[in-house]
Amino acid sequence: MSSNEERIKLEAGWKEALRSEFEQPYMEKLREFLRHEKAAGKEIYPPGPLIFNALNLTPLDQVKVVILGQDPYHGPNQAHGLCFSVQAGIPAPPSLQNIYKELKRDLNLDIPSHGNLQYWAEQGVLLLNTTLTVERAIAASHAKQGWQHFTDRIIQVASERRPNLVFLLWGAHAQGKQPLIDATKHLVLTSPHPSPLSAHRGFIGNGHFGRTNKFLTQHGETPIDWRLPEPA
Repeated sequence: MSSNEERIKLEAGWKEALRSEFEQPYMEKLREFLRHEKAAGKEIYPPGPLIFNALNLTPLDQVKVVILGQDPYHGPNQAHGLCFSVQAGIPAPPSLQNIYKELKRDLNLDIPSHGNLQYWAEQGVLLLNTTLTVERAIAASHAKQGWQHFTDRIIQVASERRPNLVFLLWGAHAQGKQPLIDATKHLVLTSPHPSPLSAHRGFIGNGHFGRTNKFLTQHGETPIDWRLPEPA
């Protein structure tokens, strides 16, 4: 194990499964890129301790559902390492508002007053962006720096090691990851992205939340409580 890996706070199951990835040349290039950007005074989101938040909040042996996002939010205090989720006190962005609208339509759940999805992550919903960092105010600024190799491996590991998962692939980018998933053992649900640009073309009405829970129940798993508690 390298000294770099030893400094990484990563849930034990994921750390073991991804150990070899931290030794790959692309990961050293990615680390060097991030060091260079920070040294140049650029603001990088999410904060360093939260880059692997999705993995730390959803241990490998507890994953039930995988939701794939693309890029962290690039506004101040938004991103905290969970796709579609924002930190406490930040209004829900438009895509998340549409996710809430579909939850209301599908399961008749009250729309929360906040945008923090950590409660889902703690129940086994892996909220994974395919790129894990971004520069402030520049969308997709780190999309070609190597993160995709790492997150592709996360998707493969989940598919290989876990039984009866539900993969929610919203939009073309997420659907491009289908070859990494064993569809003979997992449920793969696809629809347009919840973005305001596409939600009306089939995201609203997809029924994915109810279908997810039906599948989990059929396979002896506790369904996800999609309700989000209000902050204390």
